[in-house]
Amino acid sequence: MTGSRDIVADVRREPRPDLEAVGESTELLERIRTDIRLNGPITFARFMERALYEPGLGYYRSPDARPGRAGDFLTAPEADPIFGTTMARQLAEVWRRLGEPDRFIVREPGAGTGTLAIAILRALAASKSSLVGCIRWQPEEIEPARLDAFGRALAAAGFPEVASPDDGPSIVGAIVANEVLDALAVHRVVGRPSGPRELFVGLATDGPAQFVHVEGDPSDPRLAARLSREGIVLADGQRAEICLAVHDWVSDQAARLERGVLIAIDYGYPAAELYDPIRRAGGTLRAYVRHRVHDDPFRHVGRQDLTAHVDVTAVEQAAADAALDHLGTTTQAEFLTGLGIGEILVALQADPATTLPSYLATRAAVMRMLDPAAMGRFRVMVFGRGIALEPPLAGLAYRIPPRT
Repeated sequence: MTGSRDIVADVRREPRPDLEAVGESTELLERIRTDIRLNGPITFARFMERALYEPGLGYYRSPDARPGRAGDFLTAPEADPIFGTTMARQLAEVWRRLGEPDRFIVREPGAGTGTLAIAILRALAASKSSLVGCIRWQPEEIEPARLDAFGRALAAAGFPEVASPDDGPSIVGAIVANEVLDALAVHRVVGRPSGPRELFVGLATDGPAQFVHVEGDPSDPRLAARLSREGIVLADGQRAEICLAVHDWVSDQAARLERGVLIAIDYGYPAAELYDPIRRAGGTLRAYVRHRVHDDPFRHVGRQDLTAHVDVTAVEQAAADAALDHLGTTTQAEFLTGLGIGEILVALQADPATTLPSYLATRAAVMRMLDPAAMGRFRVMVFGRGIALEPPLAGLAYRIPPRT
């Protein structure tokens, strides 16, 4: 894995996709160019927001496949159902710790086509867990058509009554956000001796109307304040991304949580590591298209994913500001290990119904999920409200000690 999302290995030696054929959204390009011509350079956060979420045109507003082998990147739930099988154990433990409520809501931002939900529900049903009769799934998607597709997918999988997008504003249960925070819009900044400067998006003054970075005074005082609060001083010329939206996102999710947990899984680092002037002098912004990664956000506009590594320190601070308890932060490898993904794999191997090809595929997926050079290094951040902090949840058996 390079950068953020897992890249599908070309083990079958299939021809590499023609990235130029991906193209770009000409209508979206012209809308953004017109905005800049009329109003001047825009923040990169605004550019990224439009590239990903412009109604009818943005990357996540398209009916096309995004995650998955047919899309542009592969997340753990799409890699193999064993991720959901393992996560089911964590949700069952949360349910028990909450006193086994009759209605246990799982809210899933970025629920997509229900891949994670279906894997969890099937695992609960296979284990004959009583939770399967109490669980209701609350998908959250920016594109309304995806909510309909989610409901149809759960019904086809045998869970027609589980999808509950309108199950009320407050939940007792869990919020599960897998690779969601990385897609929140970020501002881009560059270090200067006088302090951070912002990198806006403008148009080239000569030749075609290409997007270019334009350096200027920060658009929002919170940019410098975030770095100052985290004790970060950018080196001269060092580029970095700052996600101001993460605070509102965490606050919004926390406001919906009456009792239960918020589990956020994403690639990221504490601020001191994220803004390392040597290892990440150019920042962490990456673009994903057809399982290829590059660092030019101005190509394939509207047709490629844009992501940036998550500031774990900022997420934890936002949760504290929202009055959530910090149950623990760990890596995905340690989280899945604590939940027994190894024994699940062994049981799968011993099952007479398991074919050799399916077992080998699952084992390969598990290795990617645990590999510290790939998905295994993802951070799993767990916050709670109205739930006991100790003993630690099974997935947090190997928590990273809190910083002092």
